[in-house]
Amino acid sequence: MVDDSAVARRLVAQTLERQPYDLIFARTGQQALDLFEHHRPQVVIMDFELPDLNGIEICRRMRSAFPSTLVYILMLTAKTDKDSLVEGLQAGADDYLSKPFHHGELVARIGAGIRVLELHHQLHAENKTLEKLALTDPLTGLPNRRAVEDWATRELSGATRHGFSFWVVAVDLDRFKKVNDTFGHEAGDEVLKKFAKILKTYSRRSDICGRLGGEEFLIVITHATAKDVERVVERVRTEIETAPFTFKGCSLRVTASFGISGFEANRPQPDFSTLLAQADGALYSAKRLGRNRLEFSGR
Repeated sequence: MVDDSAVARRLVAQTLERQPYDLIFARTGQQALDLFEHHRPQVVIMDFELPDLNGIEICRRMRSAFPSTLVYILMLTAKTDKDSLVEGLQAGADDYLSKPFHHGELVARIGAGIRVLELHHQLHAENKTLEKLALTDPLTGLPNRRAVEDWATRELSGATRHGFSFWVVAVDLDRFKKVNDTFGHEAGDEVLKKFAKILKTYSRRSDICGRLGGEEFLIVITHATAKDVERVVERVRTEIETAPFTFKGCSLRVTASFGISGFEANRPQPDFSTLLAQADGALYSAKRLGRNRLEFSGR
């Protein structure tokens, strides 16, 4: 509540004392802005006229300084001319109430504002969920192709600016079609989920791993030497090779092939599509040389 009048503040406090709200009071516009930054209240009840800043200026500053903060601003005003009211709404106020106000109307308008905020929060959460689903492979829970490529493109720009190493690892499960044909797609799904779990285990926060589709996966590793990358990929290869799979009473051995491209720190950097094509070429070489192995591009 922002008002320089002690009487007005007391009237609001008396009106809301039995409501489930915590009240914070400010006497000036600057004090209101400081308290808002610290507490981020859901609702601001604001007098139109204040000694230092008027309500319109405070609205503008709140909206511009805290654009991601959801807040419902209710303007209390003795003004009756429509131009002033329109100006307040255009500045960022959500509603207004004329002074002297009806106590029940103030409670009702605050309740309406909170319902609006709750709907905004719900919509925001649903949008976040949809965004996550759009970037996630539904079977394995790994990032999908779009998510990996978006992340890798941003990281590659960082590698260019700051001179750190960047590696792309293309991965393909060997003879995966045979698993589906022999034991069914449910067995194939179990293999994919197990391999995704292995990839997550060996991924750091500075890396990303994702499923491109089918039995194809991609790993991007940053801030690592070629030997470090080789060591990590070899561990992943060994882990899937030794993982136990039993379907229809039969034990199954699953292997994967890996193609690696990239560069050490402070080296010339190609774009991501070039690195991906080089990794795919190295993966093809690994397949041609017998599968269940890793190959570096250019070696």
